[in-house]
Amino acid sequence: MLYETSLRALNGKSQPKPLELSDGRGLGVRVSKEGKIRFQYRYKIQGRNKRMDLGSYPDLSLSKARDIAEECRTWLAEGHDPKIKRSMGREKSLAPVTVRQALNYWIDEYARENRVNVDKCLKQFELHLYPYIGHFPLEQTETRHWIECFDRIRKGIKGKQKPAPVASGQILQNAKQALRYCRVRRYAVSHVLDDLIASDVGKKQGKKDRVLTDVELHDLLSAIRERQGSLYMRYLCQFLIIFGARTQELRLSTFDEWDLERGIWTVPKAHSKTDKIIIRPIPAKVRPLLDLLYKRHGHTGYLLGELKSGETVSASGSKFHQKLKQNECWSLHDLRRTFATKLNDLGVAPYVVEQLLGHTLGGVMAIYNRSQYLPEKQAALDMWCDWLDLLINPADNVVSINAKRAG
Repeated sequence: MLYETSLRALNGKSQPKPLELSDGRGLGVRVSKEGKIRFQYRYKIQGRNKRMDLGSYPDLSLSKARDIAEECRTWLAEGHDPKIKRSMGREKSLAPVTVRQALNYWIDEYARENRVNVDKCLKQFELHLYPYIGHFPLEQTETRHWIECFDRIRKGIKGKQKPAPVASGQILQNAKQALRYCRVRRYAVSHVLDDLIASDVGKKQGKKDRVLTDVELHDLLSAIRERQGSLYMRYLCQFLIIFGARTQELRLSTFDEWDLERGIWTVPKAHSKTDKIIIRPIPAKVRPLLDLLYKRHGHTGYLLGELKSGETVSASGSKFHQKLKQNECWSLHDLRRTFATKLNDLGVAPYVVEQLLGHTLGGVMAIYNRSQYLPEKQAALDMWCDWLDLLINPADNVVSINAKRAG
């Protein structure tokens, strides 16, 4: 058996020849002629003798060397080569997966194909997590490291960042999904967020029920007709009101989606939140506007003339109510809710409204019913355009969706 005192006595002292001393159970030391001491572990696999260096004394203590040797014996008993297992472990320790690498792995391998708001999610990581813990080895992070980031989001930073408790909860949910994805695929393992829920770090986004009143809708349509706001936002809001589409569907829309001969707008899977094609009839009163847009923007390929980020469009839309001097705020998504509510009030069948919204029908209908209900959708949109005309021009019913005035 080896002793710390004997190792200290041998360390750095010249020897006539190299020495090999045993501590028992496979652990030993090799002392060079120059007095350098290295711990070694000896073992057998299929009758063949093997040895592996554990480290140099005194950088590695005798007590620690015994712990490592015990770990090696466990690996051997489990059928693993200790040298290979330790090498893999050291590689993992010297080049660990960082928080940034783990979250980006989820972004690249999963979210880009399955999450509509992937760009927003990545920007939130880059703003709120990466500057503070992005360089930390994921498996060494503690829950408190993450909570400090979430508290910073929830409380805000004076003069720099407003409190955002809802965003804090959303970022937690995305980060939890990312770490689970990494864990399942054995890219990196961490359970630090498992016990946290949105209310621990902020709050859940409340269920929204904002619907624009007829007066608010009238003011918005009037502002569009009077060319208030940017060209891009006027066209976007106009189409959101008419079709009840998601902002993303119009933001990404290209002219090849619009078939004027058949009178059909086809939203491709790539632009759909549900990963399904959405087919909407084009009301006759909208065609002049499409002709104008093609003359203006046909060379760009995009219906709205350019491709803007979701964040930019959302931020612009959130300020529209201020330009109209309306007291209660609304978002672009609220136009979609307004569309659905108004159509239901006008007596349009719920399943037709759901189809126009691009929702997946539930239950048995989702399995067996593949009808697009094009005649019903056409009738609903034509009636909706007529209703909007009456709203904006109640006296003489002058068509408000007019290409020349919209331009």
